[in-house]
Amino acid sequence: MENSSKYLVDSFEVKVREDLISFLQKKEALDPHVPECPDVEERWGEIVRAYMPDGAREFQQYPVVSLGWMMFVGMAMAFYWDTDWEKYSQEKGLYEALRDKRGYDNMDEAVVEDLLGYKGEAAEKITELVAECASRVYGKLSHEHVEPGTEAALGCYIAALHQLYLAGMAMELNALGYHMTPLQSN
Repeated sequence: MENSSKYLVDSFEVKVREDLISFLQKKEALDPHVPECPDVEERWGEIVRAYMPDGAREFQQYPVVSLGWMMFVGMAMAFYWDTDWEKYSQEKGLYEALRDKRGYDNMDEAVVEDLLGYKGEAAEKITELVAECASRVYGKLSHEHVEPGTEAALGCYIAALHQLYLAGMAMELNALGYHMTPLQSN
């Protein structure tokens, strides 16, 4: 990627990250200090490679779904990390397994209801929050004015997916009780 495209993509990714964190903090889905999980972050490359054929295919007609589903994947990965990372860290094809539970079109329900166990109003609230995040990111992506089909456009799409994955991971870690607070020194 040429330098100007790389700068554009990097700058876009920072904007998306800042916007998602601020938005999720206002919605009280994240604490002031955002939880991190290097174990889950390390799986990003494998996840995005597996996701791209589905996500790219769906983006043309359903861009918010294509973006939002990656946030659900991030939530699922945080859940796996909390549940039994020793087991899940060894498994390949985690994205495909999530997708195949109910199919790509219903992956939101597979993660929210089947995996995370949210029901009724709680499930609706999580799904709406992810949709709002994906819509915000799509708005930012649309306003970048990058030419479709270019290396920069692909880079911005992947950057958007990356930040949604990390936001989903952080949001689920927060929901699981991982609150990042400073240690008190004596």
